[in-house]
Amino acid sequence: MPERVERTSPEGVDYGWVMQVTFITTILLGSPIVALASTTADLTSWGERAEFAVRVGAVVWFVTAIAVFAYAKRRNGRN
Repeated sequence: MPERVERTSPEGVDYGWVMQVTFITTILLGSPIVALASTTADLTSWGERAEFAVRVGAVVWFVTAIAVFAYAKRRNGRN
């Protein structure tokens, strides 16, 4: 019988939870941010609109991911 595989989490952070919360938070908060930011930009074609949404959305996603990870890490340190 093969040995049981142990799972470890050296940092103690649940990365699945971090990704799920990042996804939901980015959609809920990022969509209005991108929409508001687009009002100040001159976007004349659908290609420009899509490129703008991807660029701004990527920044929002990155900032959200860092914030959620920091929260999870800090919260785990309390337990």
